[in-house]
Amino acid sequence: MTQHYAPGTHPDLPPPSNTVGPIHWLRVNLFSSIPNTIVSLIAIYLLIISVPAAIDWLFFKATYVGESRNDCARDGACWAFISERFQLFVYGFYPQAERWRVDLSAVLLGVAIAAVLWQNMPGRKWGLIFAAIYPFLAGWLLTGGMGLTPVDTNDFGGVMLTVVIGITGIAFSLPIGILLALGRQSDLPIIKYFSIGFIEFIRGVPLITLLFVASTMLSYFLPPGSNFDLLLRVLIMVTLFASAYMAEVIRGGLQALPKGQKEAADSLGLNYWQAMRLIILPQALTISIPGIVNTFIGLYKDTSLVVIIGLLDVLGVGRASVSDTAWVGLSTEVYLFVAVFFFITCFGMARYSLFLENKLNTGHKH
Repeated sequence: MTQHYAPGTHPDLPPPSNTVGPIHWLRVNLFSSIPNTIVSLIAIYLLIISVPAAIDWLFFKATYVGESRNDCARDGACWAFISERFQLFVYGFYPQAERWRVDLSAVLLGVAIAAVLWQNMPGRKWGLIFAAIYPFLAGWLLTGGMGLTPVDTNDFGGVMLTVVIGITGIAFSLPIGILLALGRQSDLPIIKYFSIGFIEFIRGVPLITLLFVASTMLSYFLPPGSNFDLLLRVLIMVTLFASAYMAEVIRGGLQALPKGQKEAADSLGLNYWQAMRLIILPQALTISIPGIVNTFIGLYKDTSLVVIIGLLDVLGVGRASVSDTAWVGLSTEVYLFVAVFFFITCFGMARYSLFLENKLNTGHKH
């Protein structure tokens, strides 16, 4: 029986069956043309012959418990090596009795990150204040003093060292980069040319060179008998290196804004810093989100370079562990474990960047 509807009240009809569902997705994405079909069939064939074998080696034939290479199956991954050295991979050489301080620092880091990234967090104002002081609080927890047993930074290593260098560089390079970007556009010659000189010099020198300067040459410029902690020197160099690149990313965001934004701020009677804080920088930073996160990810991965100057991050611990005669020949498992660790953390940053871009996008999407 035909049903009649008043104008404007007819319910939405389902889309045609040939425009939705897995068959439609396959037709559009994999088999839309003859070249795409050929490439898709080759890719499917390669996956069929490689994925089952990889899963078999990674999981089903893998060895998860053992005390040496001899306990591992010859045709499977030896994850027993990772299990046996897991504490070393995470904490490095940090004293076992004091590792609760590393765990507490990790928990507090989660709180600080949540305060920065979660806009609807209850008490976020106080959370942001805590995030600002967290690097100094974590430094006290990890190195000790003032009631805590001192721990030499030479004992730092593994994931802990990677996170310390990465978070420190990320936390301090962004504000320094903002100041350098503003300084490069300043009307004051001293500030402008200092910012330009710093940015161009740092960007023209490889990070590994700066790390060598931090580990060796810097001691020649210090007073005799002075002891400048190696890790602190590395943190300074990594932060300055990332700040120079960050400055150029933010300068691109500033240049992308139309001049009318500055003129609008002037018409409202805002001074320079008020205009930057309320109007210019929020828009420039929004535009620069992809470049900022890309710089963060590059900095985080570059932390593995510290192995060249004797600091054992997660990659350095893996390389040192492979040299153990009991586990010789397991470099594949080590590098795969390190690769997965970096992929998970970097992919998380990339996905949050995409989420933030979509959330702050005020334009119209077609």
